Amino acid sequence: MKMVNPASLLFVLFFFAVSKAESIIAPQPQELRSFKILNKQTQNQTAIKSSCSYTVTIKTSCSSVKFTRDSISLSFGDAYGNQVYAPRLDDPSSRTFEKCSTDTFQIRGPCTYPICYLYVYRSGYDGWKPETVSVYGPYSKVSFYYNTFIPNGIWYGFNLCKSNLNTDSSSTSGAAVS
Repeated sequence: MKMVNPASLLFVLFFFAVSKAESIIAPQPQELRSFKILNKQTQNQTAIKSSCSYTVTIKTSCSSVKFTRDSISLSFGDAYGNQVYAPRLDDPSSRTFEKCSTDTFQIRGPCTYPICYLYVYRSGYDGWKPETVSVYGPYSKVSFYYNTFIPNGIWYGFNLCKSNLNTDSSSTSGAAVS
């Protein structure tokens, strides 16, 4: 019986460990001034063809302001131009988007293929810092990690789409897609 050299065994184990390693890159969301919401007529025509239900869960960071009275809107979609737009998710009277809270919304919109972009729009003076925004739909379960204050008056988020159908320039950022 021949003995295996421990150094050779260690080299082989190291090689397999390195070859299976994956790097996880989670850069911050990006502003996108050129982001465009599809007009209502286009959305209504698309909704007539097909409509799907989405559950959106937003966790507000514990380092956010105590509460916000700002207007918060959301848009997400796929690489084929299917877009879901949810204006004014906020409701200060219901304690939406309070510090350390998790809010869940049921949103109906056009059916999408796997969701590859998501943008948040904030308008107001209080400020707001989401930790994560997760979308669960018929073909997607995706979480976008923000953990930063949303700038006022611009769409801010992630675009992981291979194509660039509703923006002027692509912004590749990190998200967890299942």
